Amino acid sequence: METAYLYVRVSTDEQKRKGYSLPEQEERLLKYCKFYNIEVKGIYREDFSAKNFNRPEWNQLFSEIKKKSSGQNKNILFIKWDRFSRNIEYAYEMIGKLRKYKTTAKAIDQPIDFSVPESTVMLAVYLAVPEAENTRRAQNTANGMQRAKLTGRYLGKAPLGFINLTLMNGKKAIAPKEPEAEIIKWAFYHVAQNDHKISEIRKIANDKGLLCSRSHFFRILHNPVYCGLVPVKLNSSEKQMIKGLHEPLISESLFYQVQSVINTKRKTTAKRDDLQSLFFLRGFLTCPICNRKLVGSISKGRSKKYPYYHCRDGCKTRIDAIFLNNCYQKKLQQFILSNNTIELFKNILEDQNIKTQKASYLYAQKGLERKINEEKLILSQGRKLFITGILKIDDYNELKKENQISTQNLKKEANDITAKLKAIDKKNQMEDNALVKIFERFSEFETSDKRHLVNLIPPTDIDFKTGALSLDLNQAFSKILSKKNNRKTKKNEFH
Repeated sequence: METAYLYVRVSTDEQKRKGYSLPEQEERLLKYCKFYNIEVKGIYREDFSAKNFNRPEWNQLFSEIKKKSSGQNKNILFIKWDRFSRNIEYAYEMIGKLRKYKTTAKAIDQPIDFSVPESTVMLAVYLAVPEAENTRRAQNTANGMQRAKLTGRYLGKAPLGFINLTLMNGKKAIAPKEPEAEIIKWAFYHVAQNDHKISEIRKIANDKGLLCSRSHFFRILHNPVYCGLVPVKLNSSEKQMIKGLHEPLISESLFYQVQSVINTKRKTTAKRDDLQSLFFLRGFLTCPICNRKLVGSISKGRSKKYPYYHCRDGCKTRIDAIFLNNCYQKKLQQFILSNNTIELFKNILEDQNIKTQKASYLYAQKGLERKINEEKLILSQGRKLFITGILKIDDYNELKKENQISTQNLKKEANDITAKLKAIDKKNQMEDNALVKIFERFSEFETSDKRHLVNLIPPTDIDFKTGALSLDLNQAFSKILSKKNNRKTKKNEFH
């Protein structure tokens, strides 16, 4: 009795096509073996592409063939030669390897008699046709993608800060995804300022919630998709930028400004950035002895470094920089917004477009809910048609799969809108306490913001021995700010 191993294979795109399912292939092969009295030694079921032989089930089958290399001749049976391979070069190579182990590959629908020399011509045809089909399919796909890109559509996996969507017309698209989109906008803006190292900006972006590696962050900065452009490769050396259909996160001018920054040798150093952050009072302090502006520098001790504000040219005035910074910060945090300015500040900070934006999001949310319910209804009707026998199993499965994908995309859109609505509500529900204590988070301000605030409210009457100081409030600040102690006293007076 002859023996054979059965090999059935199907790729992802073939699963929809009738006659290519694994059970159907297996059933036909078993009937063939029963009719010709062939003993089945094993069945190997593959769900993998045939572009090469690096397939899990095939590797197991080939290992089994090598173990049983001695003894009688063996066969590997499959339906057609395209189940075996879709690459003529690899196919001939594998046929040669199988011969070494006394094994013959056979397609029951495309039989080849290897004892007849002329039959090798038919084998070449059987093997060449699947490869030609693959090449044509790949070329058609590439041409289709090229045409889609030329119309401004972005294809493939959405870059960080975007999400893949399927529109109602079935076409693929990308849309901004929060909170990553907002963080990427922030990163582009600060890189364009060129006042911090890119590694520091990436670290802050990571802390804000943008999870990406150093190399990924640089790819983001180089990616024109973020300014609404889609790169299209016309040939091996020429590339064209097409205006995309998706919503950009930044302007083109900001994108090219960032390219100029990252492609130019940058003069900003870590030491300079650290000094600017550490000595934010520099330029606002005057020596009480010689009346010159104090500078800032770091003194090296035995075990660590000590930052000081100090005078020059033999003048011995100096004070611990961190200590004086904290004194200024504590003094500043004693001030809060007065009662009569809280409502004014709320109105100033309120985004005038928030109400219109919220109404737009609510309208879109209702539209998505309606579409999700419509998808549920379509699936329910399809299920009834399948139960009554009007709809075939293949058509029902395809309908169900398309319905699940469409529903999943609609739910993603709905979740994004819900997140945006929550963000708007969070802005509107600003607590009085957070607004009143306007300087509470002074230590978290960026260096440029700290220096701007010191310029508006400079320190005066500084005691360089004790760190005691006063703040110079101009007339405008005197009207909108009051001390915490004064506020408490007023409350007690009412009681």
